[in-house]
Amino acid sequence: MVKTIMVVDDNPDVTDVIKQGLGYLYPAKYKVICVDSGKSCLRLLKDNQIPDLILLDIIMPGMNGWDVFAKVKENPKWREIPIVFLTAQTDPYSEGFGKISTDDYIEKPFDMQELKKRIDKFLQRK
Repeated sequence: MVKTIMVVDDNPDVTDVIKQGLGYLYPAKYKVICVDSGKSCLRLLKDNQIPDLILLDIIMPGMNGWDVFAKVKENPKWREIPIVFLTAQTDPYSEGFGKISTDDYIEKPFDMQELKKRIDKFLQRK
């Protein structure tokens, strides 16, 4: 069964790498949807495009990842979607709070095989 992963990142290089590394290499396993902002993420969720997992950057213009995370978790329809921060925000506070509040916290740059392994861990639970 194909699992949908929504990647929310304003850097097209990151979204392209993930789309190629997961969506193109494993098309029978993953469908990757990429959006470049928190507002776009919330719009898709409101349109009932509910992914199996969200990879979320923290540092984005407009609505940052913390705000997107809060909006997703306050909505009963979306609350159970696993959220993994995938970010260059590596200060101790962000990392510590990210690890206790989200499902996982992965720092950029990341290894694609490790990212896949960690994504699979959450998707197997669903």
